[in-house]
Amino acid sequence: MNEVRIADLKSRLSEHLRKVRAGRSLTILDRDTPIARIVPWQAGEGTLRLRPPLSGSPKLQRVQLPPALRLRGDVVKLLMEERQGDR
Repeated sequence: MNEVRIADLKSRLSEHLRKVRAGRSLTILDRDTPIARIVPWQAGEGTLRLRPPLSGSPKLQRVQLPPALRLRGDVVKLLMEERQGDR
């Protein structure tokens, strides 16, 4: 497994992706801290598998929703403030 810093990944992305396509894994570092891993794609992985509900579990229509939150103020404004905080 190779370790790659963010700046190097950004500048040579195609080269690194060719290595992943060849079967190698990459660990992405932010300075010296591992933050992500890029691994080769394998068919069948990540596909959604459905299973039947467990016996004795309630029907979906009978599950009660939690009560609505009572918020004062503009929810959109709160969301915009939260998103602007990362910039």
